[in-house]
Amino acid sequence: MQYARPLPNYLINRYHGWKATAYADNKGWYHRLAEDGQHPRAMVIACCDSRVHVTSIFGADEGEIFIHRNIANLVPPFNPDGHHHGTSAAVEYAISSLKVAHLVVLGHSGCGGVAGCYNMCAGKAPELEDSASFIGRWMNILRPGYADLPDGDDATRMRALEKASVVISLENLMSFPFVKKAVESENLSLHGLWNDIGEGVLEAYSPKTGGFAAI
Repeated sequence: MQYARPLPNYLINRYHGWKATAYADNKGWYHRLAEDGQHPRAMVIACCDSRVHVTSIFGADEGEIFIHRNIANLVPPFNPDGHHHGTSAAVEYAISSLKVAHLVVLGHSGCGGVAGCYNMCAGKAPELEDSASFIGRWMNILRPGYADLPDGDDATRMRALEKASVVISLENLMSFPFVKKAVESENLSLHGLWNDIGEGVLEAYSPKTGGFAAI
C-alpha cells in the first residue's frame, strides 16, 4: 500500500521503552490476557479527545474496561438499517458478548464536538450543515439538546450542552432492545459522568434531580 509510511521515531522509541519496562515486568499478566481473553466489568463510551484518559481516571489496568471512543461520546438511537454503525456495534458486543455489568457514558469539558454542534445549531458553522460533513451529521444526534439549553452566555450554555450529550446518550441507549432488557433484568446499570479536565473533577448524573453533582 503506497500511502502507508514508516512509524514516527518518537512512537517507536516509546514502544521499545514500554516493551522493556511495563511489559517485561508484567509478562505473565499479558500472557494470561492473551490466553484467557477479555472479561471487563464495565464499558466506557468516551470522547476521542486525547485529553480524556479513561484508564488513568479510573486507575484501570489492561483488560478491566472495554472502551469505545467517538466524537462527543454520543450514542445514536437504535436504528437497524443495515448501514455502518460502529458505536452501536460496540454497545451490542459489550452487552451481548462480554456481558458487562456497567455502561458509563463519559462527557468532558471543552469538547470540540459539542462546540461544533453548538455553533452549527446557532448558525455559526454552515459547513457542518453540509450533507457531506461526517461531523455535522454525527452531531445531529445532539441537536435536540440545543433547543433545551438554559439562558446564559455561550460558555454556560456550551457546558450545559456537554452534559446534555451524556443524558441524550443514556436515553438513546435505552432504545436498544438488548440494553433495555439487560437494565430491566438488573444485569446492567447505566451511568452518566462529566469530567472537568482542568480541575480533575468527575460529576455524576442523577435521574432523580436531572442534574450533575461532583462525586
